[in-house]
Amino acid sequence: MKCHEVDYKIFGDDMQIVEVELDPSETVVAEAGAMNYMEDDITFEAKMGDGSKAGVGMLGKLMNVGKRVITGESVFMTHFTNTGAGKKRVAFAAPYPGKIIALDMAKINGDLLCQKDAFLCAALGTEIGIAFTKRLGTGFFGGEGFILQRLRGDGMVFIHAGGTVIKKTLKNETLRVDTGCLVAFTAGVNYDIEAAGGLKSMFFGGEGFFLATLRGTGVVMLQSLPFSRMADRILQHAPSGGGSRKGEGSLLGTLGGFIDGDNR
Repeated sequence: MKCHEVDYKIFGDDMQIVEVELDPSETVVAEAGAMNYMEDDITFEAKMGDGSKAGVGMLGKLMNVGKRVITGESVFMTHFTNTGAGKKRVAFAAPYPGKIIALDMAKINGDLLCQKDAFLCAALGTEIGIAFTKRLGTGFFGGEGFILQRLRGDGMVFIHAGGTVIKKTLKNETLRVDTGCLVAFTAGVNYDIEAAGGLKSMFFGGEGFFLATLRGTGVVMLQSLPFSRMADRILQHAPSGGGSRKGEGSLLGTLGGFIDGDNR
C-alpha cells in the first residue's frame, strides 16, 4: 500500500481548518461537504468508495457503499486532484468546535479505529472501512461506540474531535471512558462496551448505561466535548414553541425580553 504524500497546515484554534498542499496529480479524499476552499487547477469528483483499491468491480463498490450507509455517512466521497503544473491547495473545515488531529499512518503501523463521524479527509490510498464492537448485544445499546470507522494506509489522515483532545498512552493497562468521548485508538488496544456498574449507578449516575473499555498497549485519543453532548445541551436550553424565552431565572428572562423587545 502506498498513499499519496501530501503536505498540510492547520489554521485556527477552536474552529479549525486543514489546508492540504497537493503536488501535480496528487489527490486527497474527503467526506462530502467538508471542503472549505480550493485553488485553481484543483478538480473534484464524487465517487463511490475511497479509491484505495484500483480495479474494484461494481460488487465491491456496492459492498463499500453498504458499509458507509451503516455508519450514516454519505454514499459518495469527494476526490480532490491537482490537475495543474505546480503545487495547489485545498482546505477542509471542522464541522463543529474542536481540534483537527493530523496522523501519519506510517508511524502508527497503518491501522486506526475511530468514531464514525471523526474522519475528515485523507491522502488517496487510505482505506476507509468499518468495524463493530465484539459484543453486539451491548453494542446495540452502546450509542456512539457501537460502530467504528477503520482507517488503513501509510499516508496522512485527518480526524476531528470536539473540545480539547487528550492523548493517552496505554502500556498493558485498562482505561474506561464515556462512549462519546472516545475519538480514536491504535492497533494493540482491545475495545469493548461494558455496563457502567450497578443499576443505581446506571440510572442515577449521569454517565450513561455503558462505557467503552480499552485494554492493551497503544495510543488512545479522547475528546472533552462530544458533539452529541453539545447538541443535547443546545436542545435542552432552546426556547420552546411560540417564541417564548427561557432565561437562567424567570424574572431575569422576563426583564431580558422587555429590554430586547422579545416580549409580545
